[in-house]
Amino acid sequence: MNNNWTERWNDRYSNEEFAYGEEPNNYFKEQIEKLNPGTILFPAEGEGRNAVFAAKLGWKAAAFDISEEGKNKALKLAEANNVHIDYQVGELESLHYHTEQFDAIALIYAHFPAAIKSSLHKTLETYLHKDGIIIFEAFSKKHLKYLALNDKVGGPKDIESLFSIEEIQDDFPNYEIIQLEEKEIELNEGLFHNGKGSVIRFIGKKK
Repeated sequence: MNNNWTERWNDRYSNEEFAYGEEPNNYFKEQIEKLNPGTILFPAEGEGRNAVFAAKLGWKAAAFDISEEGKNKALKLAEANNVHIDYQVGELESLHYHTEQFDAIALIYAHFPAAIKSSLHKTLETYLHKDGIIIFEAFSKKHLKYLALNDKVGGPKDIESLFSIEEIQDDFPNYEIIQLEEKEIELNEGLFHNGKGSVIRFIGKKK
């Protein structure tokens, strides 16, 4: 990833107000509450809202992002909620996660650059043990038409960074599909996710 990408996210997370709010994503909250606490990884976790929520439920939460500003905000949020999260900053290949380390991985609006998103998914899923769960919500390729009508809903502006059901099936082939759908939803998350959008939702159990 280039410096411009890192600077973009450091700039977004440098304000006092939380870019996507302090509350967890609704879909993530609904799904994580169904599971028994264990170990969970949050890629591209930004300001920590989902990791902190998981930690409050008793999960051992690990997170990473390329943004130092995101980490700073996440650790403040964790402290305010009297929980601990293990937060690393850097690109995935420089971090030290292990094969089959986690019980769950939460990919919540983890829009990596288009050229590397599939390879990152394939690396990340090796960190999940057998019977582990992926929780995924991110903008679909249909989202561009929603973004054209309302840029306050947020999300990437290039179709290659957005997701399709077929891409998820290709990236996570060795999974029992518990849920996989494309859906229109209403977002109300902080400053940058507001309005109707189109998302892919995926819950998969590793075989």
